[in-house]
Amino acid sequence: MSWGRLEGKVSAERAGWVRWLGSEVPEVAHMSPAHQSMGETADEEEEGDDSELILRFQDLVDRRCVDNVRMLVVDSVQHAKAGHPGMALGMAEVGYILYRHVMRYNPNNPKWFNRDRFVLSAGHGCLLQYVCLHLTGFSSVQIEDLQNLCKLGSRTPGHPENVVTDGVEATTGPLGQGVANAVGLALAEAHLAARFNKPDAVVVDHRTYCIMGDGCAMEGISHEAASLAAHWKLNKLILIYDDNHNTIDGDTNLTFTEDISARFKALGWNTITVDNVHGDMREFKNALNSAFMETEKPNFIRVKTLIGKLSRKEGTSRAHHGAFDDDDLKEMKQKVKWENREPFHVVPTVYREMQIQTEYGEALEKDWYSTLNYFQTRYPQEAVEFKILLNGGLVPGWENSLPIWSKSDPVDATRGYSEKCLDKLAKVLPGMIGGSADLASSNKAYLHEYQDFSQPNSPWGRNIRYGVREHAMAAISNGLALHGSGLIPFAATFLIFSDYMKNSIRLSALSHAGVIYILTHDSIGLGEDGPTHQPVEQLAGLRAIPRLLVFRPADGNETAGAYMMAIQNRGGPSVIALSRQKVAANLEGTSANEVKRGGYIISDNSSGGGELPEIILIGTGSELCLCEGSAEKLRKEGRRVRVVSLVCWRVFDGESEEYKEFVLPKRVRKRVSVEAGSPQGWREYVGEEGVVIGVEDFGASGAYLDTFRKFGFTIENVTNIARALLD
Repeated sequence: MSWGRLEGKVSAERAGWVRWLGSEVPEVAHMSPAHQSMGETADEEEEGDDSELILRFQDLVDRRCVDNVRMLVVDSVQHAKAGHPGMALGMAEVGYILYRHVMRYNPNNPKWFNRDRFVLSAGHGCLLQYVCLHLTGFSSVQIEDLQNLCKLGSRTPGHPENVVTDGVEATTGPLGQGVANAVGLALAEAHLAARFNKPDAVVVDHRTYCIMGDGCAMEGISHEAASLAAHWKLNKLILIYDDNHNTIDGDTNLTFTEDISARFKALGWNTITVDNVHGDMREFKNALNSAFMETEKPNFIRVKTLIGKLSRKEGTSRAHHGAFDDDDLKEMKQKVKWENREPFHVVPTVYREMQIQTEYGEALEKDWYSTLNYFQTRYPQEAVEFKILLNGGLVPGWENSLPIWSKSDPVDATRGYSEKCLDKLAKVLPGMIGGSADLASSNKAYLHEYQDFSQPNSPWGRNIRYGVREHAMAAISNGLALHGSGLIPFAATFLIFSDYMKNSIRLSALSHAGVIYILTHDSIGLGEDGPTHQPVEQLAGLRAIPRLLVFRPADGNETAGAYMMAIQNRGGPSVIALSRQKVAANLEGTSANEVKRGGYIISDNSSGGGELPEIILIGTGSELCLCEGSAEKLRKEGRRVRVVSLVCWRVFDGESEEYKEFVLPKRVRKRVSVEAGSPQGWREYVGEEGVVIGVEDFGASGAYLDTFRKFGFTIENVTNIARALLD
């Protein structure tokens, strides 16, 4: 049957045809009614012919819908004269099948909890997702948004951003990141399902889909994350590999000749290959059906595609990005019989076809709320905790659980005070979950009263063992945060190894993911491990990341204050940098509550008389006590000295001008900053006449007190520098 005849008959036949599919085709896994059979569900011979006829009819409809998807991709790139059409054209069948026949979602409620999650790790292919979001009815992508591709302020940026476009779960672009994000999303589902599902009330049940490309496969983070996904047995994770044999510089044979399926199989994945998705879309549907039957392993579906499908650039790296010339555009239209269509045309039947999946999602959401109501009635105690999570994970008065330290408490490193904060918080915040990159015993980031996440033994466990995989740990934590289920993930390692995580931390900030990064051994004071492990420039680099809050607490109470801020900061990430060496539990003048100002006065012998101080000593972390010790010496000499804790620069910078002037009055130009890290950035706070005491080199191997003395971090040196300024 030709498409022309079909297009004319669809309106008359659609209603009865949909009813037939919905009532006669048995359910299989998570497929929507229109494709649950995948061609293999007819039990009666006389029904077989009818089922095959339906499937052939659907194949024709699907083919025309895919044509429309491709032409919208082409029109968007031509209109913008920018963008990445190659992957979107090559994976049009995959994207369409996922959004039309497979994934469970409701465009009218994009944040419905039990929706399937989709991550585009190959973020340059975002046009495919934008087109699918538009066709399925997401209000975030109208035709006008497709016409505004890549334009300033548009909802269709050049790579997908979750805070810009509803329907986008994670901001992606740097390759491989999305794979790890998807692992985090699948981990969240498995963990919550184990905690809350009951035999008669399943409230957590969804899948995570991710599309990756050759570049994602090459990036090491995808291998780290894939190793963990298999170890954790995340069988509801489906990773779809766009095997188009091209990267920007050319054919993958230039650099990438391994058997990628064999790699994933060796890691412990269920691997499936789809050879002819362009000629037979049912092959991909059957692959999905096979993946749905897997009960222990994550699923890797390798789909062989042609990048830039339809165009003259088809199959070559030239198709990756850029618009098409007029002759190429003309030929593409001829191939799909689109010659007389205006740009951005959508066949009405395509909208109606996608509406079927929307209605299916609406019905699923309605059923889920019915199940949730039953769950609340039948299991009220679990329901209370579940609702707390769905409402963001915070309970009234949670701050009161944080420890309060006195001067009489024994000294400890701030990593030790952090450990006590975590244990207290976990008892009142059901969403606290996280772990360390093989350093839990050293950085003290472990919830002692909870089990490890492990399948099948204890998937409800709230401690995550990441192994030596810092980069994947950070990106997986982003997935946990972006799952939208009230989970509060923490990720811990040494501050020096934040370099391995920097791109993921940056994406935490860009994605508004409320991850808490616990980074211990925060200075050259860590001791004998030497320059390879002693952070110098890391604090400066982290402070430069927009939206990231970097706290460096000086004692137990400031550590509690840092956690208070980090937990409240659900709209973005926080770093808490912690010492290995011991410091006072309560340095006189510090305050957990004042941490919310970012910087505050801890002591000043001039304030009582209404005079300004002669000099201001500014410190963070373990060096704040050096400032206070120096101030005591100077005060005995009759000097007016103020000591300021600048625990979080970004928070302090956001305070009012009046408050900042109160803490650091401009008329006091004699200032000294003390921090055992890079001096970069401190000049803003000490001014041109001030002195920055920092670390200009890579540190040195030796006991921490010896190392501190070598680089001038002693009360005597701080005092001598202050005297020189005063005199």
